[in-house]
Amino acid sequence: MTHVERQARVADAVARILAHCGSTIRLAAPLGLGKPNVLLNALFDTVARTPSVQLHLFTALSLMRPVPRTELEQRFLEPFLARHFGTDYPDLAYAVARREGRLPPNIQVSEFYFQSGSLLGNDSAQRDYASLNYTHVARDMADVGINVVVQLIASRREGGRERLSLASNPDVTLDLLDEMASRAKPRPLVVGVIHPRLPFVGNEAEIGAECFDVLLDDPACDHTLFAIPREPVAPAEFALGLHASALVRDAGTLQIGIGALSDALVHALLLRHRNNMAYRETLDALGGAHPVVQSIGGLDPFVTGLYGASEMVMDGFMHLAKGGILKRRVFDDFAIEQALAEGLIGEQLRTGDVERLYACGALPSLIDARELVRLVRCGLLPEGSRLEGDSVALPTGARLSADLREMVARAALGRSMTGRRLREGRYLRGAFYLGSHEFYRWLRELSADAYDGLSMTRVSDINQLYGGRETLDALQRRDARFFNTCMMATALGAATSDALEDGRVVSGVGGQYNFVAMAHALQGGRSILMLRASRGQGASARSNLLWHYGHTTIPRHLRDIFVTEYGVADLRGKSDGECTLAMLAISDARFLDDLVAQARRAGKLARDFTVPDRWRMNTPARLAAALGHPSRRGLFDAFPFGSDFTAEELRLIKALQWLKASTLTPAGKARLLWGTLTTGRPRDDELAALRRMQLDQPSRLREKLFHRMVLLGLRRTVETDRAL
Repeated sequence: MTHVERQARVADAVARILAHCGSTIRLAAPLGLGKPNVLLNALFDTVARTPSVQLHLFTALSLMRPVPRTELEQRFLEPFLARHFGTDYPDLAYAVARREGRLPPNIQVSEFYFQSGSLLGNDSAQRDYASLNYTHVARDMADVGINVVVQLIASRREGGRERLSLASNPDVTLDLLDEMASRAKPRPLVVGVIHPRLPFVGNEAEIGAECFDVLLDDPACDHTLFAIPREPVAPAEFALGLHASALVRDAGTLQIGIGALSDALVHALLLRHRNNMAYRETLDALGGAHPVVQSIGGLDPFVTGLYGASEMVMDGFMHLAKGGILKRRVFDDFAIEQALAEGLIGEQLRTGDVERLYACGALPSLIDARELVRLVRCGLLPEGSRLEGDSVALPTGARLSADLREMVARAALGRSMTGRRLREGRYLRGAFYLGSHEFYRWLRELSADAYDGLSMTRVSDINQLYGGRETLDALQRRDARFFNTCMMATALGAATSDALEDGRVVSGVGGQYNFVAMAHALQGGRSILMLRASRGQGASARSNLLWHYGHTTIPRHLRDIFVTEYGVADLRGKSDGECTLAMLAISDARFLDDLVAQARRAGKLARDFTVPDRWRMNTPARLAAALGHPSRRGLFDAFPFGSDFTAEELRLIKALQWLKASTLTPAGKARLLWGTLTTGRPRDDELAALRRMQLDQPSRLREKLFHRMVLLGLRRTVETDRAL
């Protein structure tokens, strides 16, 4: 391309899209944060008013703010939403219309990943869902014949020069353009929308203006970025994180997702590194580390540290980097990376490294123009070094012989190298980022080595080992631990992560299959699926470990490691009988007998099998007791990385949850109403919470009832907390 259109009005960009696409728009937009909401909303409004134009939108993870369902939820949520998302955040018009069942007939939305659980009851969204591995999206979008791509991008001016970055989403765009070009398909119109608050990322995410046909820089597109509210972590999740953290080997590779289980894992890794004695004591209280830890994991603090290679970059990686764990850097040079893997050299070069590098083939016999570029790029020679005849001229004025077969030449190079640090190492690679406001601040404030070590790149580079650099990828991702969550698992090792057995989609497969398959392909790699052993409380409690389920995301022939709050099940290479025993050992004891009976009927357990006594101890009560002392020492705060809610809001969340649970049955409603008759006057601390709900001075009858209900909820949840 030689010409880039610069536009300053959203309306002009919409007109340009319509002019390019005519009556049929097949539009691709990135998942998550990379969507240009303002432009998409303007295009949606225009097409909705123009029945002769068809719009088919292909995307994933259309982020939506929560919607209150009751008046009490509305009183709680509206102030929080305004504070957290800003009063300027524009919800996606197509997503709102789809949620409310009013998508115009000339607009269709196809997604390959849903915001978890948000569209279970939405028939049109369920029909239009496309079940795709993340790595296949570019291929399949090329088949569709996408004719326009829109993407939020970051901009930075330095020395009078404009720099552009795909920032949060370099994941699919470039793969899609390459895929279409390779098939000689018409290039789509590529529209980049500059967002001044989007954190800029360099390296592979940085891109030239010539990649775009249109660059839109309209102040109307500047709004608060969508930030994920930080979730609380329950005691069972902390226990799960502790078990999982012991499977991570120092100097290895880490992939994690988002959510409470990932937060628990990150918290446990930090505890292992910072307070190792407390870490080991707590793990022992939970029953100790699984025997597989001796061969694949560890309990000691991290010395070399970890390298992150994950489709999603989120808060957890920020905390690990700040905590001194995420620090192992990888280098896109096989010989250098091999020398690092074998411990021949470190990132800072020492006396004698020149001979070690020469002996292993990382240094050439003769430095030519190509090798000079490589050695400068890797940091073995300083920038500004030049090849002059049969010698290398350094920027200091010194000269080195280019013939490294001579020991004298190697000695001279060694003196120049000693003390230098390797360059262009990456401690974290990802395909898209999404997280909290704190996370976005961290990204904006990265500088020097911390900035240079972060790489956002194509999903095809992260989620698989194909593409021509398989050997280097495998070397960099040594001792990889791919942590993913699932909803349910069978005793034979199949996992359900994305949908229900009736076919309704909860979220999507995303990259989970890719990481599970990669774990089996990589020497030393392990796939670790995390799930709570049970869900619900009391009579409504259900096991998440089942004998059979009617939908499978990860088939049992790819079974590897499962982790629940009750421990680790190592299934790799095991027989069905061995897998059954391992999974039963980490099940909730309340559901063991039924699982054992089903396993016996299927012939996977011996008829005379009896449940070991230690399995009967897998109960929430035992977990609470095991974590009780550490929790009192402040090691397991429900919000280990801080909360987006105020103290009053946290109290109110518990109270509102209690009220919701108490009104599920007619009898519960009756007991609640009876309880409101004896609440009395609020204390000062309760008055602050009521004030937050605008119920401190109720005037109408309805408000007075809400006042008493919330007050009762506050008091009952305080009593429950004291009992615990």
